[in-house]
Amino acid sequence: STAIGLWLGTLRSDSGEVRTLGGDPTDVHSRLELGCMLQDVRLAPMLSAREHIDLTRRCYRDPLGVDECIELAGIGDFAERRYGKLSGGQQRQVQFALAICGRPRLLFLDEPTVGLDLPARERLWASLRQLVAQGRSIVLTTHYLEEAEALADRVAVLAGGRLLAEGSVAQMRELVSRTRIRCLSDVEASTVRQWPGVVEVSAQDRQLQLTASDPETVVRRLLQTDPQLSRLEVRPANLAEAFSELTLEAA
Repeated sequence: STAIGLWLGTLRSDSGEVRTLGGDPTDVHSRLELGCMLQDVRLAPMLSAREHIDLTRRCYRDPLGVDECIELAGIGDFAERRYGKLSGGQQRQVQFALAICGRPRLLFLDEPTVGLDLPARERLWASLRQLVAQGRSIVLTTHYLEEAEALADRVAVLAGGRLLAEGSVAQMRELVSRTRIRCLSDVEASTVRQWPGVVEVSAQDRQLQLTASDPETVVRRLLQTDPQLSRLEVRPANLAEAFSELTLEAA
């Protein structure tokens, strides 16, 4: 949130220089090419969603049409209702419509799907993909790591004001040198726990779940020990696991 405030020019840095789209973010002309959806937003409760969009889009040189904003934000069912009568999730959808109405080159979204139900969240994801396909750039902050995994071309992990890691989702996963293994087997967990390359292991109803630092060796030994094992699954760490390990190391 602090980083977004600096990029938008609503906060000033104590040191260094911030440039957004090559310009000074505190300059009003630079801001005309930006859109934002922040966490703490207060809008006039007596105006309808449509009226808010129509009012906001007038601040821009080449805005989207009102109906286009309503369609992209998925708010057609309640566009005529007063903002103050909407649920929290519906208000977030209206805020998204306002963020995109100026046809921004660069869009900042701070936890945009908090409070949204699953259909609304998936609709917003689809709209973001559509905007990216049109050439828009989007900076999104989220604590829903499956959201970053589904949407992001690049991921930056920030903690305590420090950049811990940055790269593609695949590169973030590779930072965690652990693989998850699951199978049905008669091998005892206590036996597997002693093997080199096994970090963690648990078992319930013949289902073994392992975390391995050397998955090839561990899988080979599993097959040698129990040739009858079944339902073998091997997968790399996901983004949530990579994030947990990175932030734990930084603590």
